[in-house]
Amino acid sequence: MSAALQIELRPLTREHAPAFCQLVIALAEFEKLPPPDEAAQARLVEDALGAKPRIEVWLAFVNEDAAPCGYMILVETYSSFLALPTLYLEDLFVLPERRKAGVGGALLKKVVSLAHERGCGRVEWTALDWNVNAQQVYEQRIGAKRMSEWLLYRMTRADMQRLIDHDAS
Repeated sequence: MSAALQIELRPLTREHAPAFCQLVIALAEFEKLPPPDEAAQARLVEDALGAKPRIEVWLAFVNEDAAPCGYMILVETYSSFLALPTLYLEDLFVLPERRKAGVGGALLKKVVSLAHERGCGRVEWTALDWNVNAQQVYEQRIGAKRMSEWLLYRMTRADMQRLIDHDAS
């Protein structure tokens, strides 16, 4: 019987910024989306580690490995009805070779404990409709509730520009 993996979660540092960007690229490949280019990667790092951070990044390390095997990005939003902050989980990703080893669960527990410590009223995130494995973990293992009455809407920068240009004319 093999020994249990030692999972350590740490906030992103400049030292691990390149590895973090590689994990984001791996997530993009998993989701069959275009990965962030070099400029976007630089923005990710600056938005996490700059003078005014916009995102909070946590990395997962296993058995004292030098490189992280997973990450999550957190942002704080706000619920006007609860009059409390919400901790939003933007990304959670674990490399395929470390899945089913407790790394994803450790990251999920971390976001929940951070939200609780910070007095948040809730934790929220989205899942792709085809990612049934993630949905099962969220619903069956950790007891998260799927919100069916709320629909996600999105505007890209091009959509924003069209609206701004339309209102300007």
